Amino acid sequence: MHTYPFADLALARRLERAEATSNARFVELRGGIDPGRGACWIEVGGTYAMYDGPSSPVTQTFGLGMFQAPTADDFDRLERFFFERGAPADHEVSPQTDPTTLALLTERGYRPIEFTSVMYLPVPSAYPTNVGLDPRLRTRVIQSGEEDAWASVSARGWGEYPELREFLLGMGQVIASSQGALVFLAEWDDIPIGTAVLWCHDGVALLGGASTVPEARRRGAQRALLAARLAHAADAGCDLAMMCAQPGSASQRNAERQGFRIAYTRTKWRLETSMPGGQRSVHDGGRSSR
Repeated sequence: MHTYPFADLALARRLERAEATSNARFVELRGGIDPGRGACWIEVGGTYAMYDGPSSPVTQTFGLGMFQAPTADDFDRLERFFFERGAPADHEVSPQTDPTTLALLTERGYRPIEFTSVMYLPVPSAYPTNVGLDPRLRTRVIQSGEEDAWASVSARGWGEYPELREFLLGMGQVIASSQGALVFLAEWDDIPIGTAVLWCHDGVALLGGASTVPEARRRGAQRALLAARLAHAADAGCDLAMMCAQPGSASQRNAERQGFRIAYTRTKWRLETSMPGGQRSVHDGGRSSR
């Protein structure tokens, strides 16, 4: 029986900082690989603001109002960071944020555009990987040199969104090389069919990058990848796992079947610039995720 910590401010701070840190590492690597893209991040009053291109789902803030009450000057700095780069100002806000945050968002003309379920699961000190799956299915951490192949499988898993293919390919290549990321493949008879990623920060295992190619769905690939990542998280000393998903989605249902609970639901708030609005967000089971 899992012992779940209370879904309070302390828990939210751990989860928000774990996701923010993983995205900061992603942005740093993207900036090094492709300097012309201008990928970068800043911290303002405990809030991490990421830029990865005007329409990237990574371009937003994490932890707004979670570590200290934001001020109008903080908002000014954050908005300049995005607007100077031709991006809308997007803030994904937890309900545990300081009340000042919501007052400033509404006063400054932000509008809500998206919701995200943030889920968590206590990780036991040893996690079983034998989950009763077909023996033709196995999971493994990719080896050096397999990053492009992993990114291709990941992008194929989003085949119903062909307009995102090039973006997902580029994003997947960076994720597969990110500092602190463990990148997994699921294989059926040695043929890659699914992908997933694990980041660990301060005892929190962030699960993202979940994707299964359309022709191989319903074979248990994501269940196997979840078990493999949780086993690695236990070995790394993590006591909590987290993932994010669209409310009511198949990813959320699958996570809840495996024991995840919803800690809280975030709202993404946007203030537009003269540039057209952003692109469809890509959630996990993982987003960030990304």
